[in-house]
Amino acid sequence: MPETPGTGADLLRGPTPSPYRRCVLPLLRSRGLRRPLIGLSGVAVALASLTTLGASGSAATVPGTASTTAAVAAAVGATADAWARTPDPRPNIVVVVADDMRVDDLRWAPRTRRLLGAGGISMENSFAPYPLCCPQRATFLTGQHAHNHGVYWHEPPSGFAAFDDSRTIATSLRAAGYRTGFLGKYLNRYGLDRSEVSGQPSHRYVPSGWDEWRGAVENPGDAGFHGGTYLYTDIAFNHDGKIDNRYRGRYSTQVLGDLAVDMVRRSDRHRQRTGEPFFLLVNHVAPHHGAPRDPDDPQPLVEFPSPYVPPAERGRFDAVIDRAPGIARSGAPTEKDVSDKPRQVRKLPPLSSADLRAMREVARQRAEAIHVMDRQVARLVASLKRTGEWERTVVVFTSDNGLLQGEHRFRTGKVWSYEPSLRVPLLLTGPGLRGRDPLGHRRYDPVDTPDLAATLLDLADAEPPRRPDGTSVLPTLLEGDRGWDVPVLTEATHTSRGSVRGFGERSSIGVRTGRWSMTRYRDGFVELYDLLRDPLQHENLARSPEHADVLAALTASWRAVKDCAGADCQAPLPASLAMTADEVADATRRYWTAIDRTYGYR
Repeated sequence: MPETPGTGADLLRGPTPSPYRRCVLPLLRSRGLRRPLIGLSGVAVALASLTTLGASGSAATVPGTASTTAAVAAAVGATADAWARTPDPRPNIVVVVADDMRVDDLRWAPRTRRLLGAGGISMENSFAPYPLCCPQRATFLTGQHAHNHGVYWHEPPSGFAAFDDSRTIATSLRAAGYRTGFLGKYLNRYGLDRSEVSGQPSHRYVPSGWDEWRGAVENPGDAGFHGGTYLYTDIAFNHDGKIDNRYRGRYSTQVLGDLAVDMVRRSDRHRQRTGEPFFLLVNHVAPHHGAPRDPDDPQPLVEFPSPYVPPAERGRFDAVIDRAPGIARSGAPTEKDVSDKPRQVRKLPPLSSADLRAMREVARQRAEAIHVMDRQVARLVASLKRTGEWERTVVVFTSDNGLLQGEHRFRTGKVWSYEPSLRVPLLLTGPGLRGRDPLGHRRYDPVDTPDLAATLLDLADAEPPRRPDGTSVLPTLLEGDRGWDVPVLTEATHTSRGSVRGFGERSSIGVRTGRWSMTRYRDGFVELYDLLRDPLQHENLARSPEHADVLAALTASWRAVKDCAGADCQAPLPASLAMTADEVADATRRYWTAIDRTYGYR
């Protein structure tokens, strides 16, 4: 897709500076602000100017033009004097992360959808490039893909013990003047393994960069305390280096909700006293499976893991959920023939009627767990409003990864580069992003976890902790979609065996474009899906002669990004694979129409 100077991809990834850095920041500096900003000021002013332009019918839909830049400059000049009198006008940032939540699970979170999605912006093509808890969380904290930060799995020799957390988004934001707070789940095996950085037992270890730390700990069993991360009725925390396990008998999602509200209050008092903004990272365990078990839980646990749900919530969605979300409306699996799938998928037995009943129960319990979490998100928003921080806070809701629940014969599964595993919800709201959006409250540009980290650092005008693999999507949020001209890299381990060179620690590496999904495995197997014509990913086209040119083009992009670092991860797609903003929006809407037609609950 050809680009002209000042439009499209150059706003996202250079080399030409965006209008914000060409125009807004120098004006802010000239009015005495103590640090260059692209946060609250950039968001509010740009949206205000774009709203004005849109109302008058001028160039609001042509980002980067001289008229847009001039309008932004005028808006900055009109209000920067007031900002200059503010100790620090950058926005607070609050990020809420669910665990193993699919995009279509948002139907069980109506408050979150209303407050953050309908009241903000929904990113419709948000991806977890390594769809597994531990690598994904390390990617968010570092802004790097797994092949750069080195956390590939959730068990030794990987997991928490493999993570160098001496430089993360927290250290960057703290250095930029933010008060930082962490709450909930950290990396897998935090509490069990020793820290790579300090060598300390991790149930006593507090990572660098956090002013307040309440990390849920997995219990090593010999440390003299009860409770743990995945015990829904007995969660335990490392609170600034000391064990806090006062919550036996209380539902952990509600405990996390209480603590999040308390953290907002303390952070607000700190901002009122010092003028410094705050960053809070709230990590729920729901809807991840966890103890205790109930008599009606499906067996065996390894195939049908489910979360514990309070008795008052049980049965809430039984009348609606008559099957797992990856089972067709007819009640049957959609894919009978998996002979064109990788070896490990071909080995999966067909789903039996007993499997389908067990998966239905898991789906119901997951929805119930999400519903409890949804109330806690609403409480957090209410606390921001009560303290007066809502108007200067960017709130983000997402998940670490998606989940397969019936697709391709999976009873449950992630890691794989299939859409239900890769796709994650991503809702954002904040100053200038909520209320009436003249561009609509949906964006269709692709965004992955490194991009999300880069965007939050951009909001705070903070330096990245390491060489970033992602790029900020603030221009997309502010001015609208650019299109899909860079591949989304996907990677995983434990998906195949083999000796094909060039994979390093990984067993599969893929690229996702606006239309195509291609994954190559270390045993030589290749998957290729046309998501426009085959959104369910049933027909592998890798051996199709008619698609040889597409496969060759995707393979060239795959080679360009599979070991990428920094700006190399933004290697542009060839014109044959790139899509315009309108094409991406149309393809995405068609995808979800097909998914709802096949799987949606009536």
